[in-house]
Amino acid sequence: MTQATPPPSRREQILQALALMLEEDSGKRITIAALARQVGVSEAALYRHFPSKARMFEGLIAFIEETLFERITRILEEVPDAVPRCGQILTLLLAFTEKNPGLSRLLGGDVLTGETARLRLRIHQLFERLETQLKQVLREAELREGFRPTLPVSATANLLMAQVEGRISQYVRSDFRRLPTEHWEDQWALLSAQLMRQARQSA
Repeated sequence: MTQATPPPSRREQILQALALMLEEDSGKRITIAALARQVGVSEAALYRHFPSKARMFEGLIAFIEETLFERITRILEEVPDAVPRCGQILTLLLAFTEKNPGLSRLLGGDVLTGETARLRLRIHQLFERLETQLKQVLREAELREGFRPTLPVSATANLLMAQVEGRISQYVRSDFRRLPTEHWEDQWALLSAQLMRQARQSA
């Protein structure tokens, strides 16, 4: 006998509704009143779970961080080599945004216009953390495999993140019609072929 999945908590329902509104109401500013109607509760009920809309956005950002880094940890455990590691991390980011259009707006930052600067800083820190993870993978490649990036580590990690961020931006700008994974497999094959070179052997 299978165990039934527990229903989402009210807090989870609020965050799910907010993510759905970010997807369906692209370009519109989301108000507490509209969110309360979406959830089917009063505004006072929303405030019992979140003291402000900023806290709701922070809840979504925390969900993104937890989901991505849990899966990145799994990639690092299961994939030994640097180039496949980088490829799977980038593909994870693109697939996650494709499956979660509302959250891609949050990552793209446009929905945070007019919101507290704290939220934009959280998104900035999330991307910085992702770039730092790529740097670590690239640095370890020389020790583990005898390869180093063709460009300096920082420049290489930045190039990879720029590819992902550009695709997320295109996805949001197209109202989710231009999928971030479109052409990615072929483009990654081209990019990854130039990514690394043999490290020089000491005399």
